[in-house]
Amino acid sequence: MPIGVLDLFKIGIGPSSSHTVGPMKAAATFVRGLREGGEENVARIEATVFGSLAWTGRGHATDKAIVLGLSGKTPDRIDPDEARRIFDRIRIDRLIELPGGRRIVFGLDRDVIFDTKRQFDRHPNAMEFKAMDASNDIIASEIWFSIGGGFVERLGGENQDENLEYAHGFDFQSSHDLLELCRVHSCTIADIAMANELARRSEEQTLDELDRIIGVMMKCIDRGLAQEGELPGGLRVRRRAGALFERIQKTRSNARFTSQPFDHLSAFAIAVNEENAAGGRVVTAPTNGAAGVIPAVLRYYRDFCEGATQDGLRTFLLVASAIGSIIKRNASISGAEVGCQGEVGSAAAMASAGLAATLGGTNEQIENAAEIAIEHHLGMTCDPVGGLVQIPCIERNAFGAVKAVNAAYLALAGDGKHRVSLDQVIETMRQTGADMHDKYRETSRGGLAVNVPEC
Repeated sequence: MPIGVLDLFKIGIGPSSSHTVGPMKAAATFVRGLREGGEENVARIEATVFGSLAWTGRGHATDKAIVLGLSGKTPDRIDPDEARRIFDRIRIDRLIELPGGRRIVFGLDRDVIFDTKRQFDRHPNAMEFKAMDASNDIIASEIWFSIGGGFVERLGGENQDENLEYAHGFDFQSSHDLLELCRVHSCTIADIAMANELARRSEEQTLDELDRIIGVMMKCIDRGLAQEGELPGGLRVRRRAGALFERIQKTRSNARFTSQPFDHLSAFAIAVNEENAAGGRVVTAPTNGAAGVIPAVLRYYRDFCEGATQDGLRTFLLVASAIGSIIKRNASISGAEVGCQGEVGSAAAMASAGLAATLGGTNEQIENAAEIAIEHHLGMTCDPVGGLVQIPCIERNAFGAVKAVNAAYLALAGDGKHRVSLDQVIETMRQTGADMHDKYRETSRGGLAVNVPEC
């Protein structure tokens, strides 16, 4: 069963879906299992992170996410301000309250371990949770993987995200399969995606959830445009979305400035990713590091495209999710696995396909739009300065949004026939990511991360 729209678009908090959202979900699921099995004998919990989680986990707030998860909190439910208060209290008091009410001693310096040596074949983002009794004997132990976009898997489980919704519907392994389904059933990509959602829940529930995601995206843009000051983390990066948006508004009537829509795109994308960098409420789309691309293009459609409707916004997300599910199935959306081509590149492909659909593109033009967008992100590395999701991540979302819109218009100008297929580009991305040195895959050990001073 293809991954659904609510699987790819998760409401959570920043700064990272793989390093924050995923670890919080995994930790919360682990302690939930302790409660079901009886947590009265638990005297200590130890969490160890490996690979990319170890190399950039401090900058990506992985320790904070794990602490919140062990407290029973989940990214879709917790308020960002509440998250900061809970984490600070546990850090200072050195006590943590498990979901069942049991309080145990917990020290960040002792009980959250960053192991940069051990590696796992399944995925670079690995975690191990151990619960011990008063004699330091292990009561429970689990290994989890955060595989990108907030998806998690448990070693020894069924190798599927614990929270994925599975149901009967139209199954497609590739964009070729998807286009063939549309031809056989004389329908659109959005129709196939919607049918799969209706196999999970009612139409009313599905539309409500789509509207909720759209609302959170729009609020995130508005919130980001209204904020000022420096982002946390020590790089002293100042927020600029608000000032950029104000400048655009002042020059709207000046005939010399003819790039208004693209200027807005950049402001919208930067606003979202500044919110993400500050640990604010964002929608994983399909990751937090690439969370600004789809909302920016969605807002572009709403504000600049004639005839934009709420149904159009929903169609956008449905089509984007269909493309995203193919990318995730056949390559990756994880920066730790394939570099930023899998994050911003995937987001640009999803956004371009969504926009092409809302503007009346054929199924073939929609597939072409996604192909163009991702093709021109091939080879993009993930090398965040200081392990923070700020440089070059914030600007990178602005460029991804602009590329997405350009790709949609290029595809719409053609007839849908093209030499390179989306499936071929996705396979190329997978191969490129496998060949990419791991220092360029979200470890901050190469590229800009080592050539740009942190202070």
